[in-house]
Amino acid sequence: MNNSHDVWRGSFCIEVSPIPNTIVIFGASGDLTHRKLLPALFHLYRKKLLHENSIIVGCARTPMTDEEFKDKVTERLAGVAAKFSEEFTSFIDKVFYHTGHYDDPNTYAELALKLCKLEKQRCPDACRVYYLSTPSNIYIDIVSLLGEAGLTHESSSGMPWRHVVIEKPFGHDLKSAEIIDRQLHKTLRESQIYRIDHYLGKETVQNIMMMRFANIIFEPIWNNHYISNVQITAAESIGVEHRAGYYEQSGLLRDMFQNHMLEMLSLVAMEAPASFEANAVRNEKLKLIQSIRPFTPASVKNDFIRGQYGAGKVYSEDVPAYRAEENVAPESMIETYACGRFFIDNWRWRGVPFYIRSGKRLANRTSEIAITFKQVPHSIFNPIRPEDLSPNQLVLNIQPEEGMALSIEAKQPGPKLCMGTLTMDFKYSEVFDSTALGAYERLLLDCMLGDQTLFIRNDIIKASWELFEPVLNAWETPGTDIPLHIYESGGQGPEQADLRFFKDGLRWRKI
Repeated sequence: MNNSHDVWRGSFCIEVSPIPNTIVIFGASGDLTHRKLLPALFHLYRKKLLHENSIIVGCARTPMTDEEFKDKVTERLAGVAAKFSEEFTSFIDKVFYHTGHYDDPNTYAELALKLCKLEKQRCPDACRVYYLSTPSNIYIDIVSLLGEAGLTHESSSGMPWRHVVIEKPFGHDLKSAEIIDRQLHKTLRESQIYRIDHYLGKETVQNIMMMRFANIIFEPIWNNHYISNVQITAAESIGVEHRAGYYEQSGLLRDMFQNHMLEMLSLVAMEAPASFEANAVRNEKLKLIQSIRPFTPASVKNDFIRGQYGAGKVYSEDVPAYRAEENVAPESMIETYACGRFFIDNWRWRGVPFYIRSGKRLANRTSEIAITFKQVPHSIFNPIRPEDLSPNQLVLNIQPEEGMALSIEAKQPGPKLCMGTLTMDFKYSEVFDSTALGAYERLLLDCMLGDQTLFIRNDIIKASWELFEPVLNAWETPGTDIPLHIYESGGQGPEQADLRFFKDGLRWRKI
């Protein structure tokens, strides 16, 4: 297996190059733009996946000329600018800037003139992607004013398209999500709205569908006859960092479960879609979410644990408690850890528990999906009992290293009866070169291709809020007797997370 061509003999790698797009980034002076979006667009350009006639227009309130913005981008991307100087010089020629306040109609009227002028020089019929890298509370203002300026209008054919990309949070609860959805649809059709979840751009997350539906060996055992339980983990070693103000309004359940975690659960458990097409895939995700057993006030107490990190050590460094973080209320009841037990009431998954957890200030940064199979019903290897044999387990690693591992029982060298667990481990980085697209590269490319497969549809947003609203209500009702467990930073989370759910030696996988 020294040659990746030998490993992947017969592979099919089909990447489609986009037509000309004008990418307008609102919030162009912000961290996300310079840390993720512009580097992703540059890497797409290097890989010939950004059309030569495409342009990038940053828009923000900070007064700057085109040249000042180009200089700022070059400074922030100094590493790649130096390493790929010739390509970067060509890329930066495509970058422009527009100053304006997001609530001022003149900003959009002037932007329309600037875009027409720039596109006339390169491609008058260019499609457009408006990326809202701004606080979510101004999404509606931006979209409404884009519409009033005629910047979101599409012909009946839908070409050239006008796509709007929005980041989470997609509302604060069911009511606010429905209000946002109605307001967006006053200006946009659903086909124009790209709700982005960067987890869906990761190779391992995308690979779940290919692993399940391009291989026959998994389908016969991908059900409650053979699978004992599924654990989905998204753990971080960092605290809230500069997001304390947001976290005090949100909490971890809204930040992670309502989007990232539920999307991963859906991909693992959904039925096969009719085709690898956006609405076919999203239809099956919706059916799956609607099959999850609803939570009640009583089941919230039994099926959820919430926690908040206290002081401790992470990688041998002393770190403060959440309540000691800047901009956090000293008596805050906001959760930084949550775990839950989910049941899916359909024929495939009836009775199989799905355990989901996410938290901050844990021992390590890791995201994974662990599918644990049932134990063998009988052991022929006397005196080894069935319960002495470790169950098979398939682990899909999402971060920090993308890959997968399959554990099986196998003969070990030695006596005739010598058996142990063998883990077959695969890491993307050890097999592939650096040509794979990063999460934001993949999602930005799909925006420019008009492919919504990896983006979230409005009815899925509604169904997810309906699922989690009883949990939020139970936690946020004054006088609730549901405890908030304080856990030590740098550990595995609240010990109650093991005690509440597991019996007979089963535990959460070590982070």
